[in-house]
Amino acid sequence: MENKIEKGVFGENLAITFLKNKNYQIIATHFKFGRKEIDIIAIENNCLIFIEVKFRKNTTFGFPEESVNLKKQKNIKEVAEHYIFLNNWIGNIRFDIIAILQQKNKIEYFHIEDAFY
Repeated sequence: MENKIEKGVFGENLAITFLKNKNYQIIATHFKFGRKEIDIIAIENNCLIFIEVKFRKNTTFGFPEESVNLKKQKNIKEVAEHYIFLNNWIGNIRFDIIAILQQKNKIEYFHIEDAFY
């Protein structure tokens, strides 16, 4: 992978496949509000799920999920509120993180449900 964008797209594609294999219905990717974005929006068991994807090739700078700090969480919640308003969603919501770690030829997935509120 050449750059950050390609790496991000690669990780998000892995996450989409992972979620589809778990019978999640993907309803949007790269949903933006201003300059802020949610990677994946999905539905599972009548719950609207906003998913942040983090992909890393090593843990030199920590585990992927550790980079979803309070500022990032606030941004995700702001975009989620906009999506909910636009789509008149009435029902349960959840914020998940899919952390993907690729070391050598092994890919590990960590799906953290209800990662933050």
